[in-house]
Amino acid sequence: MVWIQRRKLLASCLCVTATVFLLVTLQVVVELGKFERKKFKTSSLQDGQAKMQEEPAHLYPLPGKETLTLNRKTHLEPESHPIMLWWSPLTGETGRLGQCGADACFFTINRTFLHHPMTKAFLFYGTDFNIDSLPLPRKAHHDWALFHEESPKNNYKLFHKPVITLFNYTATFSRHSHLPLTTQYLEGVEVLKSLRYLVPLRSKNDLRRRLAPLVYVQSDCDPPSDRDSYVRELMTYIEVDSYGECLRNKDLPQQLKNPASMDADGFYRIIAQYKFILAFENAVCDDYITEKFWRPLKLGVVPVYYGSPSIADWLPSNRSAILVSEFAHPRELASYIRQLDHDDRLYEAYIEWKLKGEVSNRRLLTALRERKWGVQDVHQDNYIDAFECMVCSKVWDNIRLQEKGFPPKTWKADVTHLSCPEPAAFAFSALAPRWSSLREMWIPSFEQSKREAQALRWLVDRNKNFSAQEFWALVFKD
Repeated sequence: MVWIQRRKLLASCLCVTATVFLLVTLQVVVELGKFERKKFKTSSLQDGQAKMQEEPAHLYPLPGKETLTLNRKTHLEPESHPIMLWWSPLTGETGRLGQCGADACFFTINRTFLHHPMTKAFLFYGTDFNIDSLPLPRKAHHDWALFHEESPKNNYKLFHKPVITLFNYTATFSRHSHLPLTTQYLEGVEVLKSLRYLVPLRSKNDLRRRLAPLVYVQSDCDPPSDRDSYVRELMTYIEVDSYGECLRNKDLPQQLKNPASMDADGFYRIIAQYKFILAFENAVCDDYITEKFWRPLKLGVVPVYYGSPSIADWLPSNRSAILVSEFAHPRELASYIRQLDHDDRLYEAYIEWKLKGEVSNRRLLTALRERKWGVQDVHQDNYIDAFECMVCSKVWDNIRLQEKGFPPKTWKADVTHLSCPEPAAFAFSALAPRWSSLREMWIPSFEQSKREAQALRWLVDRNKNFSAQEFWALVFKD
């Protein structure tokens, strides 16, 4: 009996073991099946990608170039899309298919596409625009587009009518540009309203025992605006703490002396302690407004501004900055600042908008809301992407017009797209030292740039390549 019971128990164990074994085997088979399917999909995808990567070499051979870096959301053939050739190698991209809404264009810095039948536009970065090599002769279907966010000191030729009108499309600091970059240094309206760095007025008054009412931080000395001449004169009438290389009389902490630290939290907190800051641009141009203006507004410091003649159009509120242009002499400006420094009620009128979080300027609010690019915002295109897509879309608009039998639309830049008057001395310049960067450097540079612009336009209108020797002979021709 015992023997029979043992056999039954052994048989039961064998049945259980067999069942477990079958279940495990079945699971292994299922997992292997999944793995094989996954492996097959991956292999197929890799094979497909390999084939896709091989296609461009057959479509349009690039001498010395084996591969292209491409956005593969749509077909990759350059022949299927308009080619936008960066004549200035700003992006460093040898080939990329960019999607711009419903349109797509092929962007490249590879100049072997110069004579490609699908090349429709040449993109130039203003600072790098020079006469050494231009895509000439210029064909009727070749558009020229200029991206230039900088001041005229980077390339004066662009600021004269003969040169700026060479371009069909522009992205500049001017509101009149096809893609205005006027607010390029302002992240958004919220940073203007933010009270993060605001130092209460009572604390600022206490800090005045060891700080000047005004602060100046500038290391690019003697620019075309001749700002240092003005500040030097102003310093004879009112105390100014100057931290930069220009007119320095006070030192920043060692870790903040690098110009790259000017957006550091520690630097912000030092500047935020002051009541006023001298916010002087390096050039005087309509709508050329840099971080020198926006930074103090973010920090709760009143900017004493000199630069764009159109700055009043961009103030957050009517009383948010002191404009140097409204004072005949630095002496008068110093007197007004001292008045505000000693009267809390008058001073607070300049920061009331920030304390209440009220930005009332409709033009500024509209520009920030409608711009198609962002500043330090990973969720938006940057302004170079927006520039590329602006040109791409306009090229496609003309392609569609021609497909319908209509003539293409002609776009042209004009002098308002980069508007800067000739550098001029301040009215009190007779009091300045005998040597002046304005007289010795910038005014002569501006005058020569006018001759260069006229010579360049004359040569380009001939629509054939020219040598540097021809260019300079024409510049200095009597």
